[in-house]
Amino acid sequence: MADNYQGCCHCGAVRFSFEGDIIEKGLRCNCSICTRKGAMMSSQAIPPEQFKIQAEEGALGLYQFGAKTAKHYFCNRCGIYTFHETARFPGHFRANLGCIEGIDPFSMEYDLFDGKHLL
Repeated sequence: MADNYQGCCHCGAVRFSFEGDIIEKGLRCNCSICTRKGAMMSSQAIPPEQFKIQAEEGALGLYQFGAKTAKHYFCNRCGIYTFHETARFPGHFRANLGCIEGIDPFSMEYDLFDGKHLL
């Protein structure tokens, strides 16, 4: 079953939406950047045709490192990590569950992705 999700950064300058399976579990990664940001991500990789981004001019920041395959997006105004394009599925997105309306990432189970040893 699919559901519609809406998310945004803390100040609202970066917004996103997508349709996907009901979110019942999250995903954490132990790579160097994910360990530092501590966010729980959507476990599903969201296809680009299902992921819509709306950002005020100049608000969407991008950070890349290493092979620069993954693209980590954040709000240039409030600093919140909102979503990223994955390294394993380029062009597909994972969303920060803490940014999605109606989702409580602290109450969810999660899987661990071993990005530390993959990347």
